[in-house]
Amino acid sequence: MTITIFLASLLASMSIGMPIAFALILSGVALMLHLDMFDSQIIAQNLINGADSFPLMAVPFFLLAGEIMNSGGLSKRIVNVAMSMVGHYRGGLGYVAILAGCLLAALSGSAVADAAALGALLVPMMVRVGHDKRRAAGLVAAAGCIGPVIPPSIGFIIFGVAGGVSITKLFMAGIVPGLLLGAALAITWWWVVRRENTETPPRQTFAERKRALLQGFWALMLPVIILVGLRMGVFTPTEAAVVAVVYSLFVAVVIYRELKPSQLYEVFLATAKTSAVVMFLIAAALVSAWLITVADVPGLIASLLEPLMDQKTLLMLMMMLLVVAVGTAMDMTPTILILTPVLMPIVKAAGIDPVYFGVLFIMNCAIGLITPPVGNVLNVVAGVSRISFEDVVKGVWPFLVAQLVVLALLVLFPSLVTVPAQWFSR
Repeated sequence: MTITIFLASLLASMSIGMPIAFALILSGVALMLHLDMFDSQIIAQNLINGADSFPLMAVPFFLLAGEIMNSGGLSKRIVNVAMSMVGHYRGGLGYVAILAGCLLAALSGSAVADAAALGALLVPMMVRVGHDKRRAAGLVAAAGCIGPVIPPSIGFIIFGVAGGVSITKLFMAGIVPGLLLGAALAITWWWVVRRENTETPPRQTFAERKRALLQGFWALMLPVIILVGLRMGVFTPTEAAVVAVVYSLFVAVVIYRELKPSQLYEVFLATAKTSAVVMFLIAAALVSAWLITVADVPGLIASLLEPLMDQKTLLMLMMMLLVVAVGTAMDMTPTILILTPVLMPIVKAAGIDPVYFGVLFIMNCAIGLITPPVGNVLNVVAGVSRISFEDVVKGVWPFLVAQLVVLALLVLFPSLVTVPAQWFSR
């Protein structure tokens, strides 16, 4: 009954168009009334505690770094580097989108920001050389979803705070799965374009490649600084976010000189608006998370899954299917905030590595960003590419299937995540 009341109140609120943050608060109130413990002070206290977290300070800083990179020319130079390296192959612009997606993922950690940058720059170019516009937009959307998996990742930060898992370990564990997603997209792109009659950009000379690398050097150094700093224990993930902002601001204003001081207000304003939405959502989710714990919802679900507790692979598969289903209707952040307090006690009780679970959970949530009918990244790519949402959905299917195959392989072979994670964390 408790689970029914929570889900019914949450889904009913969302179905009438209520913002998810308010729907979470309302579902918390419904649980309080059901438990006969309504107290407005509990709501206020949990709202404050939800946002009062040092690790969460990394979220607005990484969002700001992403805005600076897009406005200051760092993203554009990353695309140029990828173009110089793989643009001359058959379907080369598609490989450029994938490689640039992996590189941008190591800069911003935001799927929406990466997809917007790639869509605006590459989809028109891909159409001009003869690629199907739907397929091009679908590939760019899928490439953008690598962002939350390769560190630094805003999704890992939120999950780490909500689940009490080391954010640094999550960052290190996400490197190989993110690269596997990129490899799966490359193989799928090769398969779908093998019969297309498209123009192939000429191979760039060594001098042109060297020029692109030199121009993109300062942008490429950012992920190196962050990963090495985290690996060596020089700074925490939150401090890494501040380093990313300071470094990207210096490069954009002083070295590339594409971000004018007069533009900073718009950059800060856009970041503040996005940060306010995310942070309020996190704060509102803690109300429901606290009541979920009080009502022992994880225990109720664990009792349903008890027959699978000794079969970790099957249990992981069932949990991933649950996240896939939720991801079709809900954005990444609320999915993390709602399901983490429910699933983490089950994960710990079953003896599953929380870092391993966190990587697959965030990967699953990222895939949900290109899963209709909601698919926020699909909407972003449709907007910047000037193509209908329905056409992007048609174009993304092969790449969505490829990413789900990678997710299934990681469920079946956990060592693909855990072994590299142990090496990177040494």
